[in-house]
Order: sequence, then structure tokens, then C-alpha cells
Amino acid sequence: MQIRTHVMFVLMMILVPGLGAHAQEVSPALPVAVVRTSIVIEQTVPTLVEVVGTLQAVERAAIAAKVTGVVTDVPVALGSRVNTGDLLVNISAREIAAQLNQAQARFKQAERNLLREQTLLQKHAATAETVKSMQDNYAVASAAVQEVRSMLGYATITAPFSGVITQKNVHAGELATPGTMLLRMENDQKLQVACAVPESLVFQIRPGQTLTVTIPTAGLTMNGKVAEVAPSADPASRTAPITIDLSYNEKLRTGQFARVKLPGQIKTSLFVPDGTVLLRGQMERVFVAADNKAHLRLVRTGMHQDGLTEIVAGLNSGETVICQNNAHLVDGQPIKSP
Repeated sequence: MQIRTHVMFVLMMILVPGLGAHAQEVSPALPVAVVRTSIVIEQTVPTLVEVVGTLQAVERAAIAAKVTGVVTDVPVALGSRVNTGDLLVNISAREIAAQLNQAQARFKQAERNLLREQTLLQKHAATAETVKSMQDNYAVASAAVQEVRSMLGYATITAPFSGVITQKNVHAGELATPGTMLLRMENDQKLQVACAVPESLVFQIRPGQTLTVTIPTAGLTMNGKVAEVAPSADPASRTAPITIDLSYNEKLRTGQFARVKLPGQIKTSLFVPDGTVLLRGQMERVFVAADNKAHLRLVRTGMHQDGLTEIVAGLNSGETVICQNNAHLVDGQPIKSP
């Protein structure tokens, strides 16, 4: 029994060094990777605050009646495109037409009376005071004709500008009364974003300033110019309304949801070139170059601008990072510059 134990111990002493030597033989050294590096830079950038807004037309109008009458013609439909001066609604106004006839008759009578008195004045058969009274009657009658003629003109409603009909509340045969909204139209070629800006940021917005606007439903991100800035804030919401003019795009429609980026406070951040940060799942990784080796570092990124990526956490200013040929690096792998 003692002889067998001794033999097993001798075999273990022989085999164990052999196993260790085999393990060392199957661990080849990592190759030296040729990479390009960059320095983590520190920049001062403004923070961006995002607010929401709604697209609306710069030119929009609610078409309402100014006289009472039966609607005789509505030659437009919902979505119709019209030009300036095109007929929108025609209202029958027989009462106003009758008033116009009466006013014209009084005007002609006042005109005849004035001519008669002027002739008598030349023959010294009338006084200057009588002529002056006839002139006043003539002016009143003329003004009455102009007034009724203007009222009759309100029976024909035309387009105040070129645009599209977005709402139709009237049909032929219905009664129109003063103040009743008949149509709504807008110029869909000139759109703007209306949004509310926090009172802490409104003083940083100026007319003519360029802001970035995103319309998710249209898949567009474009620059717009600030058109109007309210001089005061709403005490209830602590915001001030602004409008931003947009250039024409066929994908834009009034009522669409929009996001507007506003400049906020100035801050200092770290940046690395795009391509430095590698994604694996939800992890953001960077290789730091130190002692001629690549060292893996987990980071957290922020915004992207001008070919640079903001580093929120994980790096320090002045560190050297690998920005090219870094996709297949391994932590601790030797590196060298080209």
C-alpha cells in the first residue's frame, strides 16, 4: 500500500510541470495594432433647451359676413385653392339694393335742388345761405349713396389673399348674419412655428435669430428665423410666445407638432472625434492610449456637433484616445502610431 502511494506521488510531480508548460504554450502574445489617436479636448458650448410648438400659417383669415342675407353661391369647397380676389361667397341683399336706389334718388333730388338754387343766386333770386344749405344736402346725399354702395359690396365676399380653404361652415340657401364665420382660409406657402418660451430664456431670443426646428411627422429638421418675440410673459405659465418663420416644404402642414431647440446657459464639456466611441449593446466604450497599450474605458456620451461627440463621464481632459482602427482592439493590446 505504501509503495502504491509513493508511485502516485511521483507521477503527479512529473505531470504537473508538463501541464503548466502546455498552458503557457497556448497563450500567444497579442499583435501590435497600428492606430490613430486624438486628445480629449475641452470646449465651451451653450446648452440646448427643447420646447414644443405648433405649425401655423403666417397669413390666415376667418371670413365672416358683414350683412344679413341669404347665401346664393359658394363656389369653393374644403381644400380649394384660391387666388386674391376670387369669389368666395355671394349673399343676396335685396334690401340693401333697395336702399341704394332710395339713396341715389335722394342724391339726384339734392343735385337738382342745388343746381336750381345756384341758378337763382346768379339772378339774385336766392340767397347765399340757401345755396349753402343745398350744398350741405347734396354732400349728405352723396355720402349716403357711398355708404349703401359699400354695404352692398359686402354681399360679395372675395379672397383677401392667395391660399387654401381650410374650413367651410356655409352652403347655398343658408342665412348669413353679421359676424357669422362662413369660411376659414390660410396661405399654406408661408408657415411658422408658434411656441412658448420659459421666461428665463426669452431674453436670449431676438427677432432674426436662427433656431433649429424638428417636425417629427414630416421627418424634417430645418432652420427657422425668429419673427416675433412677445415683450411680456404670461404670469400663469411663466412663458412668453414667439413665432419662427420656416421655408416652404411640401411635407409641412398647419397643426403639425414641432420641437424647437433654444440656446440655454453656457457650459464646459469634453469632446472626442466621432468614431472614438464604440457601441456594444447599451455600453459606450472608448480605448485610451497609455504606456503604448490600449486600455478599455466605459463612458457616457451627450450631444453630437461638428464631427465631435460630447463625453459626459468616463474621460478626463488631455487624455489620449484611439479614434481610428479601434473596432477590433482588446483591452491591454499593444499599439503604435503609423
